[in-house]
Amino acid sequence: MARVLSVNIAHGYSDGPSGKTGFDKRPTTEPVAVRAPGHRRTGLGSGLAGDLIGNRRYHGGDDQAVYAYAREDLDDWEISLQRPLTNGMFGENLTTAGVDVTGAVIGERWAVGSDGLVLEVSRPRTPCRTFTRFLGIRGWMGAFTRAGKPGAYLRVITPGQLRAGDGVTVTDRPDHGITIGYVFRAIMTEPELLPDILVADALAEEVARRARRRLAG
Repeated sequence: MARVLSVNIAHGYSDGPSGKTGFDKRPTTEPVAVRAPGHRRTGLGSGLAGDLIGNRRYHGGDDQAVYAYAREDLDDWEISLQRPLTNGMFGENLTTAGVDVTGAVIGERWAVGSDGLVLEVSRPRTPCRTFTRFLGIRGWMGAFTRAGKPGAYLRVITPGQLRAGDGVTVTDRPDHGITIGYVFRAIMTEPELLPDILVADALAEEVARRARRRLAG
């Protein structure tokens, strides 16, 4: 069954290369309220109550309200990196099981749990210096990019509560077929794919704007 294995929130602020960061996220057993956080710089930051966002220049806001990463992908990384990776270690709010996060379609909606929470897939995560520093792996940004398993950011369509063990049901999936993995490749390694991703109406505006700017030359 597709489900949330753990709900992870920041374990306080820590120092990052660009100032304070809430990257250190750890599982909680308590129910967590989820709501649209508003504008990245002036709103609540994270979509999860009690979570922390440090650098709001790049993180947080409605289009990056919730970050999900698949436990199956973490397991693959454990093998290739030869080190244990706990839930939340990639900075994800939701560690999922049975969910094809890389194959999720932009605009796809997830009903999570039984409290009415609905999330919508908006964009892939891109690696940053904070991610590299937290894991302490030399060349991590390149390795993460080559693997093409970035995890997905989601916006909050209907607020609600969630907790570990909640089921995940895809209630709507657009037929354009533009997935998280496809967008990641387009913006990171295969710019020839950029025109394709603009057909996804629900694509995060920041990503669409960047794609249009690059195509305009």
